[in-house]
Amino acid sequence: MTVPETESSDPATAELDAWGDHAILQVLWQGQLAAAAAVGPALPAIAAAAGAAVGRLESGGRLAYAGAGTSGRIAAQDGAELLPTFDWPEDRLLLLVAGGAAALLRAVENAEDEAGQATRLIADHALDACDVLIAVAASGATPFTLACLDAAKEAGALTIGIANSLDAPLLQQADHAILVQTGAEPIAGSTRMKAGTAQKIVLNLLSTLLMLRLGRVYRGQMVDMRAGNAKLRARAERMLAGLTGCTDVAARMALAAADGKVKLALLLLEGLDRTAAEALLARHHGRIRPALAELHASR
Repeated sequence: MTVPETESSDPATAELDAWGDHAILQVLWQGQLAAAAAVGPALPAIAAAAGAAVGRLESGGRLAYAGAGTSGRIAAQDGAELLPTFDWPEDRLLLLVAGGAAALLRAVENAEDEAGQATRLIADHALDACDVLIAVAASGATPFTLACLDAAKEAGALTIGIANSLDAPLLQQADHAILVQTGAEPIAGSTRMKAGTAQKIVLNLLSTLLMLRLGRVYRGQMVDMRAGNAKLRARAERMLAGLTGCTDVAARMALAAADGKVKLALLLLEGLDRTAAEALLARHHGRIRPALAELHASR
């Protein structure tokens, strides 16, 4: 029986439980550094996957994440954070986790074998050619995750597979394969360690690149963030003042007139009324940089 790389044992840590605390922490820390370094060779694959996904998402497609266990929770975390950080629409985000919402807080180990549940989820959500599915599995062989990817691909969705084992079925079947070869864990099979760290980094990079290419970042600022509390409202004011050079009072007034939307407020400060500002942003699919370029070129 072939064992995935992520399930193999590392002879170097066979006596780990007999070591002193400092030695244990040293080797665990080194493993985390190695996991981060393992992402480097995957950067071209991450860029290619993002490039293929942007057009579908720009046209109104949904972004779906699929996974089980640790991988499912890491994937769900990445997806959930897109809403407040980049104002990604909630109705265009799908978090497909084996075992459902309960599995986000506690292990539902048998759920990862439920390929039938995965197929039903894809059908129930009616994924199609407009959508993008990111499937994550350390071994790349989890039945639930594979079934999600296969069903989504059959429905015409773009599929991106992220795995930590060479020759993983998930990578072979995905439209875009992202391999992060982290090897054996210091505690055999504990993929919450190196594999999980690498998965989180890949998802951070991939989703952030997508949001950048979709115009949800401008001059290094989260110009589409949801300012849902006092801290974030203050951040939005500082952001607007920094981007335009306006006073704090002017920033506060513009944001109030724009219902807290930084990009819209920025155009109001440029002298446009709300209708014209919204139309200009719409022409550029919400991207503030080309919108400003058109506005300045017309003056």
